[in-house]
Amino acid sequence: MEELVSNFWDILKDVWGSGYMGIEFSAVIPSVGVLLLALTFRGVFTRFVVNRLVGMTRRTKNSFDDHIIDALEGPIRFVPVVIGVYAAIELSGLADQRLFDGATDNLVRSLIVFNLFWGLFCLVSPLKFLMGRLAQIFSAEMVDFTIKVLKGAVICLGAATILELWGIEVGPIIAGFGLVGVAVALGAQDLFKNLISGFLILAEKRFSVGDWVLVDGIVEGTVEKIGFRSTMIRRFDKAPTIVPNAVFADKAVTNFSEMTYRRIYWKIGVEYATSIQQLQLITDQIRDYLIGNEDFAQPDEATLFVVTDSFNASSIDIMIYCFTKTTNWGEWLAIKQDFAYQIKHIVEGAGTGFAFPSLTVYRGAAGPEKPEPFIPPSDHKTEVHHSVGDEQGNE
Repeated sequence: MEELVSNFWDILKDVWGSGYMGIEFSAVIPSVGVLLLALTFRGVFTRFVVNRLVGMTRRTKNSFDDHIIDALEGPIRFVPVVIGVYAAIELSGLADQRLFDGATDNLVRSLIVFNLFWGLFCLVSPLKFLMGRLAQIFSAEMVDFTIKVLKGAVICLGAATILELWGIEVGPIIAGFGLVGVAVALGAQDLFKNLISGFLILAEKRFSVGDWVLVDGIVEGTVEKIGFRSTMIRRFDKAPTIVPNAVFADKAVTNFSEMTYRRIYWKIGVEYATSIQQLQLITDQIRDYLIGNEDFAQPDEATLFVVTDSFNASSIDIMIYCFTKTTNWGEWLAIKQDFAYQIKHIVEGAGTGFAFPSLTVYRGAAGPEKPEPFIPPSDHKTEVHHSVGDEQGNE
């Protein structure tokens, strides 16, 4: 038994000393410990570096550098990991092994490049703070689209750099993607049409999130999300409708949120028994109600008409065409209701009433009407008989 234990111990010491494939386990354990130590203290390192940088940024008056420090916290936390991986590789002796010839060096370089481009990727987000003025020229969605494009460019450049470090040529890959892109473009024309239309919507600021829009023959509701391929509009019954962006290139879009005023267009029908004086009184009082009323746009601001318009089948029509200053639907309905009450008061006060569809039937003299009798000519048969006899005699 003792001999078995002794032999096992000798094998263990041999494996521990010689290792596996030239890698000594005695060197691997310290390298793993260094890596774990780096992971453990990266929080302390981050707080130390970030606090120093925050102290420097407090001396400046702008807040852009504060956004930069907040964005770079992730890449800063990754610095100890890169250092720990490099120290672990050096302590383990992996860099000297032929099996890993150049791989360990490329690994460290890749981690450094990854961290640098990660930092650039994080720095793109604070640019939105600087591009705030562009949102006044373009839409906020357009600014978000620009930020996403810049982030995508940083990711592509970072991936290409890492591939080049490992000896992988990027040019043939890009060429291959180009051929695939042509094939995809031929089969996805609608997709690209939607993408282009979405870009134009964002660039031209046709509407924004939160606007009340009407897409002719499609949907009416509130815009909730503008995507690159489609736009989500939530109807007033709370049902979401996904509209492809290409639809907005072919359909008329009315943006009610951009209204300066909101229209009221009515035709009030009064009885035909209404006199000219009563018509003048009604139109004058309705116009007097609108002029000087703070709820309505005045003639120098928007169109305002109150006129006797037409003679209808059962009524004399008075046209009312005006605008409220508010565009809010609820407030507009309340103003419209008060205006309707006032019109009813004015018409009744003028001594007339509202007309409604009616039919007048005129009746002739009393008594039943009999149909006129039909009396054939008295010599009809005689004429026929003579004509027949003449024809026989001629034969």
